[in-house]
Amino acid sequence: MSIGIFDSGIGGLTVFKEIAKEFPEADIYYLGDTARVPYGNKSKETVIRYSVEAANYLKGFGIEALIVACNTASSYALDVLKENLDIPVIGVVKPGVETALRFTENKKVGVIGTQATIRSNSYLKLLEEKNIQVFQKPCPLFVPLVEEGIVSGEIAELVVKQYIDELVNKGIDTLILGCTHYPLLKDTIKKLYPHLKIVDSSQAVAEHLHRENLHLNGSGKRKIFITDESESFERFKQMLIGNIPLEKIDISQLCTL
Repeated sequence: MSIGIFDSGIGGLTVFKEIAKEFPEADIYYLGDTARVPYGNKSKETVIRYSVEAANYLKGFGIEALIVACNTASSYALDVLKENLDIPVIGVVKPGVETALRFTENKKVGVIGTQATIRSNSYLKLLEEKNIQVFQKPCPLFVPLVEEGIVSGEIAELVVKQYIDELVNKGIDTLILGCTHYPLLKDTIKKLYPHLKIVDSSQAVAEHLHRENLHLNGSGKRKIFITDESESFERFKQMLIGNIPLEKIDISQLCTL
């Protein structure tokens, strides 16, 4: 079986890594829309348009399932994609919520994400249905930190504390990393808050795929596409998944679909 994954940039590589590890025989096609990153400060209408374009491009490879590895796109575009595609479409919000429900003991859960993800209340709605007390916080500096490779050290720790101290002071015992960039800051978060249970959306999606019983068999093909040159993408690709070659596509190949 072949599977497509898209994200606005490098964050979705964390999802790619987990799925490649859990399903080594699956054929995986990844699209990082690096020309238009980030999605988190775009309007709902723009995010939906970008998501449909990315999905249509990946569908051209005959994918049999699509993972929306962008929390903003999962929050705004998932229903539209499900209506317009005749293959399974899996976002990152529901798997993250499922994991948080298993982790939390005091039913106080923090959610961090982009402005758009937090504004959508996608996590909050699902968690509150299960009588969970939810504390949300947008972290707009996290994506540029990760894109610049600043994921540890004094600067990273100061920015993390600026955002997460407030949630910890509310008494949360579980923190959902509501953006696929954020797992790259997970070690710093764990260092500062060792008591927190961290929900990594990349791991949650891989676990969700196991529960869906999809037959992810194939030849183990790996293809990665980007829409613009990106030094940070190349750097983190090497760190996370090694020497899989990148193929740059013209942005018009998305926009004309």
